[in-house]
Amino acid sequence: MDEDDNLSNADISIEDEERVREAMAQDDEDEDEAETSDVDLSSVAYVLPINATGTAAVVGPAPATGTAVATTATGAAGAGNSHSPFHDWDSSVVPVNPAPPVPNRAAASSSSSTSSSNNPGTAAGTGPGTGTGSGAGAGAGAGATSNPTADAGAKPSFFFGASSFSLRSRKEVAALINTECCRGGPTPDLDSIMDTLFNPGTPIDNPDNIEWIRWLIAGGRTPQEFVKIVRSYDNHAKCGLVWVPHVVAYRCRTCGISPCMSICRDCFKKGNHTNHDFNMFLSQAGGACDCGDTSVMKAEGFCSDHGINNRVNRDPVPNNLLAVAEAIMPKLLFRLLQHFREHSDTSLQVHAMTSYSCEEFANMLIDLNNMGEIMRKVMTRTLINPEVYEYFMEAPCLDTHNGRFLKANREKYEDAVNRFPNPEPPEEYRDLPALGDTLVHITLLEEFIFWTFKFEFPQTLVCFLLNMLPDQDYKEHLTRTFVMHYSRIPSVLEMSRDPDTLSNRVVHMSVQLFSNESLALKMVNELSLLHVMIISLKLMMSKILIQNTLHDPKKNFHFVIDCTRQVMKDHCYWPLVSDFNNVLSHESVALVFLRDDNLIDMWFQFLQMLQGMNVNVRETASHVEFEPNSYYAAFSCELEASAYPMWSIISHLQDGTHAHLAKKIINYCVTTLHEWLDSIYFMEARLSMEEMMQASFHFPLHRYLAAFVCQAVTKMGISLSDVLPSRPYLLPLLMIHPLRVQVSLLPILFLL
Repeated sequence: MDEDDNLSNADISIEDEERVREAMAQDDEDEDEAETSDVDLSSVAYVLPINATGTAAVVGPAPATGTAVATTATGAAGAGNSHSPFHDWDSSVVPVNPAPPVPNRAAASSSSSTSSSNNPGTAAGTGPGTGTGSGAGAGAGAGATSNPTADAGAKPSFFFGASSFSLRSRKEVAALINTECCRGGPTPDLDSIMDTLFNPGTPIDNPDNIEWIRWLIAGGRTPQEFVKIVRSYDNHAKCGLVWVPHVVAYRCRTCGISPCMSICRDCFKKGNHTNHDFNMFLSQAGGACDCGDTSVMKAEGFCSDHGINNRVNRDPVPNNLLAVAEAIMPKLLFRLLQHFREHSDTSLQVHAMTSYSCEEFANMLIDLNNMGEIMRKVMTRTLINPEVYEYFMEAPCLDTHNGRFLKANREKYEDAVNRFPNPEPPEEYRDLPALGDTLVHITLLEEFIFWTFKFEFPQTLVCFLLNMLPDQDYKEHLTRTFVMHYSRIPSVLEMSRDPDTLSNRVVHMSVQLFSNESLALKMVNELSLLHVMIISLKLMMSKILIQNTLHDPKKNFHFVIDCTRQVMKDHCYWPLVSDFNNVLSHESVALVFLRDDNLIDMWFQFLQMLQGMNVNVRETASHVEFEPNSYYAAFSCELEASAYPMWSIISHLQDGTHAHLAKKIINYCVTTLHEWLDSIYFMEARLSMEEMMQASFHFPLHRYLAAFVCQAVTKMGISLSDVLPSRPYLLPLLMIHPLRVQVSLLPILFLL
C-alpha cells in the first residue's frame, strides 16, 4: 500500500507529534482521576486525519464567548471540495457541479465566515461559506473566525488514525461531528474523517474503520445506546427477516395468498394458526418472512407485532437523530461498490474471496438496516436516488494517486458492463427494455444488482439487498432492476462452477420479488416480464439441442434437448422455470399469458424441445453394464419446466368464465402436435419392428392436451366433441406414443 493511502505518525510534523503525545499522556492522567466524568465538548481539541494533499485540521478549545476557533495546517493543496456532502477521497475528485443534497435531509442555508492567513506554511482558517475550509467544533458556526495565533498552544486530546483510543475519545469526536451535521451546512470535518475511513486503498474489512463508522453514526452516544433510541421510533408493519439456507421456517396454506409464502419461527409462534393447514420446513434456498405483507398472506395470519392494525402511535422522530447517518450514507454505500469494482477483473476463483472480504462491512450495513424503519429509509433513499449516483459517476478524477485509483476502478466497471454476456433475443423482441444489448445504471442500487449478477449472487450481498424489502418504494426499484438484468441469468448459470448453489441464491432473491401479485403484474405490463422469462429459457435450451432419433432418423428433422449436457444434469434451468411458475400462480398474470398469442406460441415452441427427448433403445444382444444417468435429468426437466407451469395455469380455469381461453390452449396443443408429427415423419399409426425397439417417456404436448381437455369437460362445461381434433386420422396418430409409454413401463415395473 502506498504511503499516501495510509495514515501514520510519519505524516505529522514533529511539533504536532509532540503535542499529540502530550495530550495522550494528559488524557491518561485525567482518566485515572475521574474515568466516569462528563466531557466538556467546548474544550476538546482534536486533529483530523491527514489526506493525500498533506492537509491536517486541528480544532481547538472554544473561547469563552462560545465562538468556534479552527486552525488548518495546509500542505500542497487546499480543501477544494470540502464543502461537498460527498467530499471524495484525498480531494482527488472535484465536482464540476454542486453536489446533490443528501437524501432525506432538508436544505439548510449556510452562514458565512471569514478566514485569515499570516504565513504560507502555517494554518489557514476557513468557514462554511468560503470554499476553502470550515470552522469546526461544537460552536454554532455562524460568523466564526479563525485565528492561528490563538490556537498555537492547543493540546489535542487524540490523533485520528492512531491504534490506541479510549471510548471517550470516539464519543467526543462523534458528538462534535453530530453538531456539525445538525447545523445543516457543509461538513468539512466529517468529510476529512471519511477521507480516511472510506479510502479505497484501505482494506474494506478494517475493523477499526468499521468501529469508527458505528461511533460516528451514533452521534455522541455509544452504538448500543443509539440502537435502542432508533428502535424506539420503529413502527414498521412488516417483518422482513431474511434467512439463509438450512434454516427452519413455516408455511401456512390457510393464511397464504401466494404458494411461496413463508414466515419465521417467532412470527409463527406469535400468530394464531390453530387448526390451520401449515407445515414446518428446512429452507433450501433461503427466504424472508412475509408476516405483515397483505399481498402475500391474509391479515388474520399476522403475528401480534406486525400488520397495519398493530402499528403503535409513536412520538415523531427528532430531526437531528440521523443527521450523521444521512451525511455519511452515500459514501458508505459507494465504498462497497468500489470494492467490487476494484476486483471485477479477477478470476472466478478470486470472486468468492472478494465477496468474503467485504462480509464484515456488509454486516455493518445489515445492522444499520435492522435498527428499523427510519434508518432503513435513509439507506433506501440513498440507493435509489439518481442524483447521488450521478455525482459519483460524473465527478472528474485528479492526477493524484487516489484520483488514478478511482479512475481505474471506473474503467473496470465500464469494461465489466461491456464484457458482460448479452442476450440474443429474436429480432422482433430486441426492442424490449429488459432484452437490450447494453446495461445502463442510474442509481447505486442498479450497480449493486449488476455486481450481484457478476459475482454470482454472493450470500452477504443478497441478504443485504433483501433486508430492505419492507420499504415498498425500494422493493419496486429492486424488482424493476432485477427484471432489467434477468436475461443475463442463463449466462451466469452456464459459466458458474457451482450452479446448484447459485440457483438457490437466485431463487432466494427472485421469490421475494415475484410473490407479490400486484408487483409481478406491473413488471409484466411495463417490462414484459413473461416474454423475458420464456425467451431466456428458450435461449438457454436452444444451445443444447440435438437431432431426435425417434422412428427413422434419416427423415426426422425434429430437434430435442440433449439430456447428457451439464446444463441439464446441474438443473441450470431451475431458477427460470421456478420464477415462471411463481408468477403464473397469480391469476392476473396467468390470464395475461393466456390472452397473448405470442406468449403461448413461444411457450409451445419450448415444449417442442422436450417432446420425444432422451430416446431409450432396448438392448437384446448383450448385457448393459452401466445404465445412462440422463433419464433423471429428463424426468426432472419435464416435471419442473412443463408440468408445474401447466398445473399453475389450470388452477385458474375452474369454471366457464374463461372457457374460450381453455379452448385456445387446446387448439394450440393440436396444432403443435400436428407439426411435431410431420417433423418426425410419422404418417400412419403403425410401427416397424425396429421402431418397436425404441421409446421416449417424454411427451409434454400430449400431457397438455389431455389435461386441458379434461379440465374443459369436467370443470368448464365444454362438450368433448367441441375440443377433440376434427380430423379423424389425427387421433390414432396421437394415441400411439402414449400407448408406447404404457407398454414400455410394464417391463420396468416387473423388474422392480
